[in-house]
Amino acid sequence: MNTPTDKPTPRPGGRSARVQAAVHQAVRELLAEMPREQVGFPQVAARAGVTPSTLYRRWGDIGQLLADVALERFRPVAAPADTGSLQGDLQAWAEQYIEEMGSPLGRTLMRDMLTASEDDEIPCACVDIIREQLGAILARAAARGARALPTLDALMDDLVAPVVFRILYSQQPEPGYGRQRVAELLARLPA
Repeated sequence: MNTPTDKPTPRPGGRSARVQAAVHQAVRELLAEMPREQVGFPQVAARAGVTPSTLYRRWGDIGQLLADVALERFRPVAAPADTGSLQGDLQAWAEQYIEEMGSPLGRTLMRDMLTASEDDEIPCACVDIIREQLGAILARAAARGARALPTLDALMDDLVAPVVFRILYSQQPEPGYGRQRVAELLARLPA
């Protein structure tokens, strides 16, 4: 029996989380079945079992919804690989990032996130995810006793930015490009 001091226990996930999961699943299914230009709120709503107004309230437009789905897929499922050295960790991260984001799906996800809307929330979330991963690599190196470490800004400017530029505006970076960028970046550090 509830007393006046009992507080309701929040349900794990809740309706909002269930709606988001259903909508994201609907988008992924529709993108697998038809060209993205044909995917709209009416199709997503019907597939997800919600009303189009639910989608408009939450996402505003289809571009924002596609960006939200892309951001979900962008989030890593595991911590960056631990190879035992800063150089190895950064090279493993760079090569994996290039492989995933340089794929046709990865390029599409990146473009969806960048063109979501004038709102910078999605692209900023991507930067935050990358900074978090690279920060974990730097923290691990510091815990190992590494003295000369690049800054997060240096990693973003000298590793991530050139990789993203090549992925978005040219062909897949050549094999070993990530390893080369890391080696050059670390070679500039004081000994």
